[in-house]
Amino acid sequence: MAVARITEIIGSSETSWDDATKNAMDRAKQTLRGLTGLEVTKMNASIGEDGQIAEYRIHLRITFILEG
Repeated sequence: MAVARITEIIGSSETSWDDATKNAMDRAKQTLRGLTGLEVTKMNASIGEDGQIAEYRIHLRITFILEG
């Protein structure tokens, strides 16, 4: 029987929400093993002084299997 854990992370990008998700997952894969899924819980962005989107942010809940 497997036991899973969920951790929440936030990824960011100056390009897009897709890129923010990729950045978050690339970082998660460096320290977590047994990743099985993700859920996007929130998407937001910051607006620069020029009125354009300066940074995209994505909040993720990542599920992974505990070892042992």
